[in-house]
Amino acid sequence: MTAAATWSFDPGPILLLGTVTTAYLMRWRQVRREEGTRAIPVWRLFVFLCGIAAAGAALISPIDALGSDLFVMHMVQHLLLLDVAPILCILGLTKVLLRPMTRRIQGLERAAGPIGHPVFAIFFYVGAMWAWHAPAMYDAALSHPVVHVLEHLTFACAGFLYWWHLLSPIRSRHRLGGMGPVVYMLSTKLLVGLLGIGLTFAPDPLYHHYTGGTWGLTAEEDEQIGGAVMAIEQSIIMGIALAWLFVRMLEESQRADERAERYGPV
Repeated sequence: MTAAATWSFDPGPILLLGTVTTAYLMRWRQVRREEGTRAIPVWRLFVFLCGIAAAGAALISPIDALGSDLFVMHMVQHLLLLDVAPILCILGLTKVLLRPMTRRIQGLERAAGPIGHPVFAIFFYVGAMWAWHAPAMYDAALSHPVVHVLEHLTFACAGFLYWWHLLSPIRSRHRLGGMGPVVYMLSTKLLVGLLGIGLTFAPDPLYHHYTGGTWGLTAEEDEQIGGAVMAIEQSIIMGIALAWLFVRMLEESQRADERAERYGPV
């Protein structure tokens, strides 16, 4: 049996992604016109659009349709919403671009209280992955469209909040310093990676929705590949993020040394 690879033209995701993209493009052009091209380079636009494309691939492309027949494709969809799209979209932002919204974002962070703390983001990210991959929750999402939409919203919100604490261009009152980002990353990616390993080596298929036969895969093989995709993706993202954090720490240390040389000890 082969899976139907069709595009979805659900107006909800299309309208949401189109609105966000339009707003970004208008602000990007305004910043370059008022502040100059160095204020926000073209690569920021490219990265942001890649993030929108990743979200579109998860929600509109054949990946969405294939996710109903293949566990591994549904897993790809989840990882696009949880990691790839949020990372790329946040990297497309700068302080100058967000200047009109900075006070609102900081006010929202203060109003959020514990919800705005990185510890909450860790529990939200890990909890979302483990909860939605519990067999009862997973099968319910595939059987009921409203629950499926809620699942996707949970992953997108958990991913954006989690990566915002690491990549936000705005200085946060909960800014992670020292070894904080490393602990933040390791504690999360290892716990989600363990879920992927558990799915890979589960003795029997956990999800009754997938009966096998698609692309010549049995239900067990499909689930094993999907679990491996999750575990490998988490390892790759963790490795890249840790390398990036290390480079950022070196740059911040170098800037601190330069300030000390210029102005002397405070």
